Amino acid sequence: MKETTKKKIIPWMFLAPFLIIFLTFMVYPIIYSLAISFTKYRGGEFVPVGLSNFKFVLTDPTFLKAIKNTFTILIIQVPIQTMLALVIANFLNSRNLKLKGFFRMFVFMPVLIDTVSYSIVFLLFFSNSKDGLINSLISMLGRSSVEWMNVAWLSKIVIITALTWRWTGYNAIIILSGLQNIAADLYEAASIDGATKIKQFFSITLPGVKPVLLFSVVLSVNGVLQLFTETNLITRGGPVDGTLTIVQYLYNTGFVSFNYGVSSAGAYILAVMIAILTFIQMKVTKGD
Repeated sequence: MKETTKKKIIPWMFLAPFLIIFLTFMVYPIIYSLAISFTKYRGGEFVPVGLSNFKFVLTDPTFLKAIKNTFTILIIQVPIQTMLALVIANFLNSRNLKLKGFFRMFVFMPVLIDTVSYSIVFLLFFSNSKDGLINSLISMLGRSSVEWMNVAWLSKIVIITALTWRWTGYNAIIILSGLQNIAADLYEAASIDGATKIKQFFSITLPGVKPVLLFSVVLSVNGVLQLFTETNLITRGGPVDGTLTIVQYLYNTGFVSFNYGVSSAGAYILAVMIAILTFIQMKVTKGD
């Protein structure tokens, strides 16, 4: 074999394992699910049905309710989480803070706990029974127990609380990386000029962390749009679909009702929604 041929082949040999895995487990499922979204499973085979699956999903009241639930959680949870993460990041970035490594590890630890375990813990915390931790605390205050899982808005609060607990520290570390790139001289100069801490925050801190803050928000929004495990384990999507999310709807349609075509169509609708929201976020913050 010629030397020039070897030089061309050898790089591809190293890339081959990755390409095989990528094509098999990423590209093929994407193409196959797209094909399925235009079909319906009948009599042991997939029959083409055109765009009817997409039409069904977009007009299905349950899917529309899942969208409403998901965006309700998103609109409340993401701003709360982002503000808390920003506050914690500023605390972790303080010059006077001792044991910085310990506190950074402490706030990051929730994300290291697997989703199933922490979801079960929150289910036990917010149990409808008097033995649940939260209801026990409420009873100690002389109040009656709260049926967290039987009221839609209360169930949403449980989900929002669980998500905020798990992901705030993760986003705080992301924002902290942006804070550490802001030169201390800027704050010293602002102090000399008489700028208050609040003025410094809005004039120096926020502009300085804008790229990582945007990255954090985009991750959070996309994460909520793909929310599944927490609602599936804690509330089961109830009560009466009160916490049913988009991904949970797709799961129920595909793996409970075995309507793979509709589920695949809904998945691509979700992908388009995520792409549009990400694009809007990037455009809105561009040049600010």
